[in-house]
Amino acid sequence: MFESAVKETTRILHVLAAIWLCVIAMTIVVDVFGRFVFNSPLTGTAEIVANSVVSIAFLQIPFAIRTYGMLRTTVILDRLGDAGRRIFNIATYILGVVVFILIAWASWEPMILSWEISEYEGEGALRVPVYPVRTFIVVMSVIAAFAYLLLCLREMSGDATSEEETISY
Repeated sequence: MFESAVKETTRILHVLAAIWLCVIAMTIVVDVFGRFVFNSPLTGTAEIVANSVVSIAFLQIPFAIRTYGMLRTTVILDRLGDAGRRIFNIATYILGVVVFILIAWASWEPMILSWEISEYEGEGALRVPVYPVRTFIVVMSVIAAFAYLLLCLREMSGDATSEEETISY
């Protein structure tokens, strides 16, 4: 049950990131069109895009982990036997858990401060709130750590599935 909840959550986050990316692409098109045709760019496009890129990237991370889409190379794995491959995978999954927990931990205080001071980016007509982006970083890092933990537990139990089975939308 927990596994299916993680799968569905990561899929929803992946779709949300794709939709958000399309909206950002349209925003850039409107900005460029307005700049060249009417000599009037869309106010705040740079700030919106800059904050959105970070959010979109972090929204995609849990799905990439769950579907084995994170950067991997088979140069080492192909030379290891089954036991060596399992040990290597477990070690990298544990490392992933640690890295994302550390990202969440290091980002916690800046996120809290950002909410307390209502941190914004940009000047003039449009100011973009930064605190949601900082919150995305913390929340998505925790979800990413859980995704790596789930892969690690599956590998330890010998229930790891192949990449082809897990890459589904």
